[in-house]
Amino acid sequence: MNPTSPLISNDAIVLGILLCTLALIFYSTKIKALEKVYKIVPPILLCFFIPGLFSSFNVISADVSQLDETASRFLLPTCLVFFTLGIDFQAIRRLGGKALFVFLIGAVGVMVGGPVGLWVGKWLDPGFLNRNGEEVWRGLATIAGSWTGGNANQLALKEIFQPTPNVFAQTSVIDVLFSELWLGLLLYFVGKAALIDKKMRADASVIEEIRIKVENNGVKQKNPDFQELLILLAVGFGITAVAHLLADTIAPFIEQNYPALKAYSLASKSFWIVTIASSSGLILSTTKARNLEMWGATKFGILFLYMLIATIGMQLHIFDAFKNPTLFIVGLVWIMIHAIFTLIATRIVRAPFFFTAVGSQANVGGVASASVVAAAFHPSLAPIGVLLAILGNAIGTYCGYVTGLIMQWIAN
Repeated sequence: MNPTSPLISNDAIVLGILLCTLALIFYSTKIKALEKVYKIVPPILLCFFIPGLFSSFNVISADVSQLDETASRFLLPTCLVFFTLGIDFQAIRRLGGKALFVFLIGAVGVMVGGPVGLWVGKWLDPGFLNRNGEEVWRGLATIAGSWTGGNANQLALKEIFQPTPNVFAQTSVIDVLFSELWLGLLLYFVGKAALIDKKMRADASVIEEIRIKVENNGVKQKNPDFQELLILLAVGFGITAVAHLLADTIAPFIEQNYPALKAYSLASKSFWIVTIASSSGLILSTTKARNLEMWGATKFGILFLYMLIATIGMQLHIFDAFKNPTLFIVGLVWIMIHAIFTLIATRIVRAPFFFTAVGSQANVGGVASASVVAAAFHPSLAPIGVLLAILGNAIGTYCGYVTGLIMQWIAN
């Protein structure tokens, strides 16, 4: 055996290890003794880094496995379809202009903060952008997707911009570290929301009105039968198949006839697969196909997402993730600019602090964090966080892509 070969190279065994790891992580979240641990260490972090530890100690290796490529080609576009399929634009509109304004300005703050943070890092340490021939901006572009949408958007941009595993590991640390620190700060101020609203002269009574509207118009879940599950999977993987079919035609055509567009990733098959899958889900969400959400579209999307995260974790080399300290400065500047934009938006429309906290986490944290923050105000408000976060899933890939192009321009 080659000395560098992993201990386990059979993909059937590796898949079993990864799924058992995910199951143990989420089973342990129900153990009371570990509740305080998971308030500090989010489960999604472990889903990335435990497979990363397996890889770092050469138990498994993405270099000899086909699982990461298989997951990115099949599971990623399918989970994007499922996430966007359930978007209820009517319910989102019922949240009101203030909520949407704060959320969207927060997203703009991410799009501005990333390039500014990159510029500051380049000014302080010009060499940090190209250590060992690796283009760091590609990894930072994935954070832009994560912080305007969620993990699915982050992984979609990973496929588009193709950062090296080492760069992706480093930027994943920045992503998780600063998003969780910001989450902790927002949760701290939840207890002071009434005082903040009073000083801002914000009308917090609108929150109760919105809660009632959202609850009355929510999508009711049902227990799908075999036929319904088959239809659901056929829609998800069928759209993925169409996305591959079109990408196999569009990408080579652009590369051959418009080579200048390669700089914008438009000759990448991954770009077109992700874009077509996401856009198809958005279009279907305006039709009766949105009723597939009742059969568990989002649940399948989450399942596929975490399987994808585990396979991506195989590519991480944990011990190399802290070799570029300038990235921590970039992350700090980035999250501060997002916070400033969000707070300014809140001040302009005199929105209650609830919209500040939930709108920000709908960008930076995704569905889980946004719903946690919303529930911290009142358990019945959690659906509002979910609605805004789902809107983030819809726009995150597009916002992250534009931000990545700006970062590429600054880096070069």
